[in-house]
Amino acid sequence: MSPSDPDQLSTWQFNLPPELIASLPAARRDDSRLLVVDREQGSIQHAHIRELPAFLDPGDLLVFNNTQVLPARLFGFRMATHGRWEGLFVEQSDRGEWIILCDTRGRLQPGETIAVVRAYDQQPEVAEPVRTHSGTLLLTLKQKLDDGSWRAEVADPRTPLEILTEYGSLPLPPYMGRKLANADDQIRYQTAYASQPGAIAAPTAGLHFSHELLQACRDRGLNSAEVTLHVGIGTFRPVTTARLSEHRMHEEWCRLPADACHAIATAKSTGHRVLAVGTTTVRTLESAHAACGRTEPWDGRTQLFIRPGYQFQVIDRLLTNFHLPGSTLLVLVAALAGYELTMEAYRKAIEAQYRFYSYGDAMLIR
Repeated sequence: MSPSDPDQLSTWQFNLPPELIASLPAARRDDSRLLVVDREQGSIQHAHIRELPAFLDPGDLLVFNNTQVLPARLFGFRMATHGRWEGLFVEQSDRGEWIILCDTRGRLQPGETIAVVRAYDQQPEVAEPVRTHSGTLLLTLKQKLDDGSWRAEVADPRTPLEILTEYGSLPLPPYMGRKLANADDQIRYQTAYASQPGAIAAPTAGLHFSHELLQACRDRGLNSAEVTLHVGIGTFRPVTTARLSEHRMHEEWCRLPADACHAIATAKSTGHRVLAVGTTTVRTLESAHAACGRTEPWDGRTQLFIRPGYQFQVIDRLLTNFHLPGSTLLVLVAALAGYELTMEAYRKAIEAQYRFYSYGDAMLIR
């Protein structure tokens, strides 16, 4: 089976039973299941993530995204009306203003002030803001942008990380059904190796790696390197155009450091494979190569949309979670594995009741 029109969004739809959407993590990071897709053999087999090293060869290189999720979810109220407000910090602009998403009743106006209260001062079930002017962070809305986000002036001289650490909560995906991240989420919605704060969503393939699994990879003789891509709002935004070619990817900042370039060159020169842990790692490596014409140190903003027909320049294999129907991430997976094999893998995963999305199971494309 091949897609009649791979540019049509409808080509990438499938029926996902809602009970397969994971709202909680597995008991341990390395308890997750692993669907192994072999492109050369055209085969699909069932395993567990702890068995990953056995499917790789000594000398192969694993590349991880070391971004760290910010406590970017905010709660508060409108000073003018005292109406409830929720927000999501997206990034800080070059001018020092915050780019935020806002959710409230009524129409927000430029010049309006939002009082943000500490997230964990809320009632956990409903995150109802405590309407007091003491202990609040004041945001002044300056301009609504074309994508629906707002520029806001922040009445606090501290860095975004310092402010968000005091006022925010980890921005769990809506399907998890929790407005506030709980104590378990604080650990499990970060990778074990997260070190560079800046993301507003987790690089979810990396959530499977416990310290024990990382050690097992080293014991197998696998090498590792790290890149950074700060996962942005594009993660939350579905494709809304009928054709993929009309979809505009949201920009995300990423970095490929010199030591990772050296590790990639070493792997390639010795006949070993580069395994990207997650689609964000894929986009970082491929974006850097596209920008430079080769694999060399680079940082910048990427809008790379990888679709079938794309010629991969850096990665050979991919570890990834199971993605939304009609998503750019599903399309990226199919660009590597092929449409037929990808959709067959998803059918088998659903049949075997694999868990989907951020806290779900994983797929290895080798």
